[in-house]
Amino acid sequence: MLSPSPAPSRAPSYATVLRTPHASRTFGAALLGRLSYGMVSLSLMLAVKDATGSYSVAGAVMALFGATSVLLSPARAALIDRYGPRRALPPMAGLYAALLAALAYATWRPGAWAFLLGALASAAGACSPPLGPVMRTLWSSLVTDRELLRRAYGLDGVAEELLYVSGPLLVGVVVKFASPAAGVAISAALVFVGTLALVSSPAVRGTGAAASDGTAAGPDHPPAGRRLLGIVALRHAVLVTAAVGLCLGGLDLLVVAFTEQRHQGAAVSWVLAALSAGSAVGGIAYGAVSWRASNRVRLPLLAAGLGAAMVGAGLSPDVYVLAAVAAVAGLFVAPALTTAYLIADESVGAGSRTQAGAWVNTAVNAGSSVGTAAVGLLVDRLPPAVCFAVAAVPALLCAAAVARGAISRS
Repeated sequence: MLSPSPAPSRAPSYATVLRTPHASRTFGAALLGRLSYGMVSLSLMLAVKDATGSYSVAGAVMALFGATSVLLSPARAALIDRYGPRRALPPMAGLYAALLAALAYATWRPGAWAFLLGALASAAGACSPPLGPVMRTLWSSLVTDRELLRRAYGLDGVAEELLYVSGPLLVGVVVKFASPAAGVAISAALVFVGTLALVSSPAVRGTGAAASDGTAAGPDHPPAGRRLLGIVALRHAVLVTAAVGLCLGGLDLLVVAFTEQRHQGAAVSWVLAALSAGSAVGGIAYGAVSWRASNRVRLPLLAAGLGAAMVGAGLSPDVYVLAAVAAVAGLFVAPALTTAYLIADESVGAGSRTQAGAWVNTAVNAGSSVGTAAVGLLVDRLPPAVCFAVAAVPALLCAAAVARGAISRS
């Protein structure tokens, strides 16, 4: 089902993607702004902990920040679709950067008021500009060929993965020379400068509001008044990516428990790095191949592969095998997310693409948070192998349910 088709003599490449007019400039600006998200979580957590002396306060503040950021993402994306990036993004980025700057100021010295930090963090999360969904919408306007678009999405996904790996490393450098609050301030500057550079790109001109007239017709392009999640393909993509997020959130915590049980806590970073490396390799390889099966068929199969690797991870006899299996699991992560974003893009009209992509993004992030919390309740009560298997169940069940419908329609 997933066997690659014979490659054409002049198959589009990643270099072709970046040579597309305005693509490199736009993509670079988006990555600069998105680097803020790779740094802000760790910076803010360390800054709040140092300012209050409490891990529980730091955890509560981060929960509030994450909740408003994730849950309000579709609403912010709807504003982008309605008014266009040039009108909607600068106010969001300006408010978000100002609130992060206020958090940096409030946490620069010990003695910060926990309630104030929570309020500022909640407000900041509510304003965070959806640069990832916006960039994926821009890719669909920059690149019209579907094969080339798949490569663009693959490149975008791998770059985002690398940002979330390099962001914490940069925070580590910052805290060696300054307060963690400096990392929060740098995050504010990155998102503000990156957003302004993004909206100044010629690729952003004419996107968003002009396209949101809701006139596209057909089963995959419903009128604007219909709820997006009423679209079967998009709903399936959101469901599967939520299950992928559940797996990943559970895996992160299970890796910590696995290594601590073997008194090898320092190996956590290596196992998670193997997961990220596998995801990057999988994303690059996946985007470089032309597949016969449709996106709707491939997505549940990729989720099932991740679930199967999760079950295998629970059978690992030591940390080295766990790292190897985590790398295998990672091979399915970026391809699954890339495919979900492609389904979101092709399932709606041009005026709803940012919001559709934001639903996928929200699903994986919310799933990750729920997965971590759920596994946290089980890890002290069940053997590790059972916990890994339980964490894999959502991906396997969702993959089976969605694949049944997708294959019957293909």
